[in-house]
Amino acid sequence: MKKILIVFGTRPEAIKMAPVVKEFQKYPEIFNVTVCVTAQHRQMLDQVLNLFEIEPEIDLDLMKVNQDLFDITVNVLTGLKIVIHRVQPDLVLVHGDTTTSMATSLAAFYHRIPVGHVEAGLRTYNKYAPWPEEINRQLTDRITTYFFPPTLTSKENLLAEGCLEENMVITGNTVIDALHYVVERVKSSEHLRTNLSQVIMTSGYTEFEKLTSKNRKLILVTGHRRENFGEGFINICGALKEIAIRNDSVDIVYPVHLNPNVRKPVNEILSGVPNIFLTEPLDYEPFVYLMHESYLLITDSGGVQEEAPSLGKPVLVMRETTERPEALAAGTVKLVGTDKDLIVFETENLLRNESVYLKMSKAHNPYGDGKASQRIVNFIKQKLYE
Repeated sequence: MKKILIVFGTRPEAIKMAPVVKEFQKYPEIFNVTVCVTAQHRQMLDQVLNLFEIEPEIDLDLMKVNQDLFDITVNVLTGLKIVIHRVQPDLVLVHGDTTTSMATSLAAFYHRIPVGHVEAGLRTYNKYAPWPEEINRQLTDRITTYFFPPTLTSKENLLAEGCLEENMVITGNTVIDALHYVVERVKSSEHLRTNLSQVIMTSGYTEFEKLTSKNRKLILVTGHRRENFGEGFINICGALKEIAIRNDSVDIVYPVHLNPNVRKPVNEILSGVPNIFLTEPLDYEPFVYLMHESYLLITDSGGVQEEAPSLGKPVLVMRETTERPEALAAGTVKLVGTDKDLIVFETENLLRNESVYLKMSKAHNPYGDGKASQRIVNFIKQKLYE
């Protein structure tokens, strides 16, 4: 029996790795799976674990107030030194571009344990955008043995960097697996939809139940990237305020990230605008429901660029560059950076120009069919037992 150690620490990682964990658990006769969470995010991580009914065997509980990248890197590296020595896995599986993934990969390398990288090969080739994620994923891929690029573009990036083609498989993105799981849960239960509506209204969007009856349009906003701290967030908030004032039949809902660098400008600039609703961060399930009910999304998130197009929702990306060029090529997302005037223009263009909206909303989503986890597990089964 092969021992698999799966490590993640943030909410986005948990969302994308939960379907992989569930897929491995279908084969208890050939895989002994240990889930280790670093809790780089604590509260937001636990929400996802509860939703997918995953109980980690190991919890390093590293979340500390005011921790920085030095703290996270050192604590993950030293924590995984002990975990890997104890578990003695045949493979360590990590995800994406977090500091948890980078430091875990390094710990596995020091133990001479092979690494599998889910969502490998994403690149901007600008080491400061996104920061520190671009370097995290490049370092992880330098260590990785088995690569799971979600798209052909990410596979081509890996091949150009000298990675072995026989050690990789294009999978699609596991976030689509997770999204399908949640959407089906919501669709199948009126009781769940009612409960989620109450959660959303309690969190701060008090008018959610009236959204359909009032024939209003919902713009869902997320923003948290470090490179947008300061002037970037001031510009973003200024744009959202202008959009709200100029379009009184639109509700803007912004679940505000817990980071004080986000909360301070958001609360100072956007509080008190009648059709802007600043909510607390939402669990994944109510967030997916809110995304499903939205008209369009404005975000600096990576995962939302993959999820929203699966629901037919256009996405405006508040970045200067993206490691997900497939979405740009497909036409499901558009870059607006933190340019106030551009954010306002592109948002109002989607609100008022039906042909522009339909072109984006009906574009093909390049991120998969919801079977990425199955492809990953099948590939690992083949490689470890060949």
